[in-house]
Amino acid sequence: MLHEFRFGAVHSILITPEHYGPIVSQPLQAGDPAPAFELPTAKGGPAGLSNYSGRYLVLFFYPQDDTEVCTREAVAFSGMRSRFTRKKCDLLGVSRDSVEAHKAFIKKHSLTVQLGSDEDGTACNAYGVWAEKQLYGRRYMGIVRSTFLIDPEGTIRRVWRNVRVPGHADAVLDELDAST
Repeated sequence: MLHEFRFGAVHSILITPEHYGPIVSQPLQAGDPAPAFELPTAKGGPAGLSNYSGRYLVLFFYPQDDTEVCTREAVAFSGMRSRFTRKKCDLLGVSRDSVEAHKAFIKKHSLTVQLGSDEDGTACNAYGVWAEKQLYGRRYMGIVRSTFLIDPEGTIRRVWRNVRVPGHADAVLDELDAST
């Protein structure tokens, strides 16, 4: 389903998740198998769930590159990357921004986490993070900031939805410590 919005000189068309397949009616939870995905990355080459087989994966979805809160989240995970790596855990941030936008975001903020581009929204929909949101009374479709801790066998160990960024990377690391 397509929605058209006009704001002065700005005109945009938002595509709802049913355009990319069925809407996830039952949110993913701990114990569910992680949906497969394959995304182009800013570092070149694809990143797919199968690339992380045998390792833990922190898969974090965020709304948009280079916005204040998204930047703080990516910087926090980047700053703790070596601590995750010591636990045999990889980090992958996903938004619907292009690979080129990810490259600029990484360069501008010296990020060390890998970023995947989900321009068509298929991974966002599979993980149930593409949803209707509301801001100042206006409803629109967007990514709900969410994080998934996936174990080496591809099973979701923990889900955080509607993430508040301060202390979140630490909480994810604490959960990883409890899981390993």
